[in-house]
Amino acid sequence: MKEVVILVTRQALIAAIGNTRYMFEKVNSFLQDRGEDPLFNVQLAGAEKEISLDGGVYSIRPDILLEDEVTPDLVIIPPTSGSMESCIENNQDFIQWMVKQHRQGTEMASLCVGAYLLAETGLLNGMDCSTHWQTSNQFKRRFPEINLVDWKILTDHNGIYTSGGANSYWNLLVYLVQKYTSREIAILTAKYFEVEMNRNNQSNFLIFEGFKQHGDDIIKEAQEYIEQHFEEKLVIEDLCGRYPYSRRTFQRKFKQATHYTVVEYIQKVRMEAAKKQLEQGEETVQEIMYAVGYSDPKAFRDVFKKNAGCTPLQYRKKYSVLY
Repeated sequence: MKEVVILVTRQALIAAIGNTRYMFEKVNSFLQDRGEDPLFNVQLAGAEKEISLDGGVYSIRPDILLEDEVTPDLVIIPPTSGSMESCIENNQDFIQWMVKQHRQGTEMASLCVGAYLLAETGLLNGMDCSTHWQTSNQFKRRFPEINLVDWKILTDHNGIYTSGGANSYWNLLVYLVQKYTSREIAILTAKYFEVEMNRNNQSNFLIFEGFKQHGDDIIKEAQEYIEQHFEEKLVIEDLCGRYPYSRRTFQRKFKQATHYTVVEYIQKVRMEAAKKQLEQGEETVQEIMYAVGYSDPKAFRDVFKKNAGCTPLQYRKKYSVLY
């Protein structure tokens, strides 16, 4: 029997808690239908006997408390609402408990922005981590020692798992089901919950917003210049000439402040503009290519696919028409 504990943290999203518990319980029923024993014992763990969520609209009475003597096989950290800073501050007891459990061999899995609580434990230092793309700038600023791969649907580092934004956590849950049971059961689970298996990229959902709360006014000015002139031919030497830095110093400071090289930043600004034009569905791909500063169709297609996870035509089919 695998002991699975879902944390009922303060500010937790109740839907993710319910969905996670239901999935593992459904897997148990799939196993029983095949004449096998149920595998998962799922319990909710909280710091108090009753936790109020969503401004008091809901309340949960957890099965166990953090003070109880338990050693689960897997701990799942749900996403939370509100500010991440207040969430971390209000859940320090959970963070300390997770560190203790991991030292005893427990695996950890964060869903969406639950990665903030997992990251605060220090267990992700030096590792890849995914979370909701909208919070990526904030995450990089708070956890510079973690390699944020916000384009990934999930990450797995020797029993420490993270998932991308919002509904991406379903993919991580199916992944965990496969790990603990079999590919066959995982496929059945994915079909039942209508989860697209083997989805490994959330890039086409990302909306790029350059990080500007870094305190370097010159680099911020350079970012704004790029964002206002992305359709022009932008050369690093010309950009450097606008600011009192050598090329080497400018590139170093730019990467340090924004977490991207100058070339990467230009590409991301251009691709975000291209995505918006593709969503409107009025201009041809070639017209959009020229409008965002490209003249080579192959180069444009390659950079777009790298940043959006699909080709321009595939992206247009996804978003230009709703029905």
